[in-house]
Amino acid sequence: MSEPKIIVLSGPSGVGKGTIRKMLDLDALNLVNSVSWTTRDPRPEDIEGVTYHFVSQDEFQKNIDEDGFVEYAGYTNNAYGTPKKQLEDWMAQGKNVLLEIEVNGAKQVMEKYPEAVSIFLVPPTMEDLRKRLIGRKSEDEAKIQARLAAAQKELDQKDNYQYQVVNDDANRAATEVAKIIQSCTSGK
Repeated sequence: MSEPKIIVLSGPSGVGKGTIRKMLDLDALNLVNSVSWTTRDPRPEDIEGVTYHFVSQDEFQKNIDEDGFVEYAGYTNNAYGTPKKQLEDWMAQGKNVLLEIEVNGAKQVMEKYPEAVSIFLVPPTMEDLRKRLIGRKSEDEAKIQARLAAAQKELDQKDNYQYQVVNDDANRAATEVAKIIQSCTSGK
C-alpha cells in the first residue's frame, strides 16, 4: 500500500471539473472528494456540504486568520478554500484526497505538497468553454466574460501541471483522469 496522495484537479471555470469528478469511482481509487468552502452564492443544483460549504465572508476570513486552509484564493469576487483539518484527517486514514480547485489554489497546494499529483483539465477550444458557461444559465454576460478572461490566463499555466487532459468527451476524459490517479497511487 502506498502513501496517500493529494490529487489536484484544476482548470478553468466551466471546463468540466465537477462533471469529471462525479464520473470517477471514488471507492475503486481509494479517493475522497474534498469539499471546499466558498463565499459565492449557491446555484440551484448546488448541495450544501456536497458541492461546497457555503460560508460568509467573515467566517472565511476567520479561518484564514486561524491558518485553517491548505489553500485559498479569490476568484471573480468570491473566495474559495480547502480546509486543512479535513485533508489531514483523511490522509491519516490512508485515503487519497481529490481537490477540485482553481489554478491559484492549485499552485499553493503544489508548493506546499510537491508530492501531490496535478492534473489540468483543458477545454477543446475557448468557444466550447464559452458555450459551457452560457449553458449553465447561472451568470450574466459580464460574469461569463470575466470567467473567459480568467480562463485564458489559467490556460497559460497548464504546463505547471504533471498531466493535462483535454475534456473533449467527458467519458474519455474521466477514464484518462482515473488511469492517471490509479497509476500514481498504486505504489508500483
